[in-house]
Amino acid sequence: MHFVRFAAFFAVACLLTAGFVVAQPGPASVSNGQTAEQVYKNIQVLKGTPADQLMPSMQFISTALGVHCEHCHVEGAFDKDDKKPKQQARQMIKMMAELNHDDFSGQRGITCYSCHRGALRPRRTPPVTNEPVRAISASVQAVQPSADATAILDRYQQAVGGVEALIKVSTQTEDGVMELATGSQYPIQVSLKNPGKRSVAIKFSTGQSVEVLNGDAGWSQVPGRPLHPMSAAEVQAAKMGADPGFIARVKSSFTEFQIRPDIMIDGRAVTAIRASNPNMPPLRLYFDKQSGLLVRMVRYVDSPLGRNPTQIDYSDYRNVAGIMQPFHWTVAQPQGRYSVQLNAIQVNVPVDESRFAKPDATSASQGH
Repeated sequence: MHFVRFAAFFAVACLLTAGFVVAQPGPASVSNGQTAEQVYKNIQVLKGTPADQLMPSMQFISTALGVHCEHCHVEGAFDKDDKKPKQQARQMIKMMAELNHDDFSGQRGITCYSCHRGALRPRRTPPVTNEPVRAISASVQAVQPSADATAILDRYQQAVGGVEALIKVSTQTEDGVMELATGSQYPIQVSLKNPGKRSVAIKFSTGQSVEVLNGDAGWSQVPGRPLHPMSAAEVQAAKMGADPGFIARVKSSFTEFQIRPDIMIDGRAVTAIRASNPNMPPLRLYFDKQSGLLVRMVRYVDSPLGRNPTQIDYSDYRNVAGIMQPFHWTVAQPQGRYSVQLNAIQVNVPVDESRFAKPDATSASQGH
């Protein structure tokens, strides 16, 4: 249930900060197995990269440098090499690849963000601070975990209503209001249907934005923009949101759970777990120590250049058909954030198949 909030960010990213994923024109579909140079024009340094990983890579660069697409690209002609920053970006990608190859045994030891930290020009000189220098006490230690991962997950499943109640949910609808950081509010509707279908629709003044997962394919579209097909990594994350019973099977969905030191979130003590699978980005889960409910989740979409994080905070839990569900959540990425306040959640109600139909879309391939 809570995992439905995974991919809703794509429907509002370009309204937050002209986010790259949906603001960048691209092909209407990316076939499995195709490389970036087979789908996009004028690929120079990312040859061999899976085509569906190119957009997450561009989003990572945008975030790491604190810029938008047009800083490097000619608007409407992304394959052109007219701008100097595009040439510089290619050189930086080569440099990063060489450092990782030579000094980090081919692992991703450094990324664009390692130096830029969200700034176009990395700092060369440490900043001067007016704060007094304080010695670090050797006695300061992180708060150690208060329980093991299995106990925390078992308690969570019981706190939300139990496994049996969760797996009985075949459909779910959610209606509420999405609020951007600017204070603007828009109606939002989420629809779930087993197996593996989820639709997020947001009504803006310029039209309706949609983000849909239908089995092994997914897409999003905002008014005035071409259809954005989900990458394999985005589909993977969205599948968790499309399964109402996923949280009942979370222990069997990951192969390794690492307990993390307890921390404080909004004045509440929480226990933390890092869940992982081979060759996949990790998933971080934070549970309220008092109630056992999930209060924060951090997930990542991987790219050849680095991981794009999304943090979702949950609150205002209410009982719906015997299941505790959050009626408020906040979704945050480096590009911005938004919050959603639900008015109603209904389970096992009719959900029309038309909500998961793919709209017609045409767009031309662009290059990097």
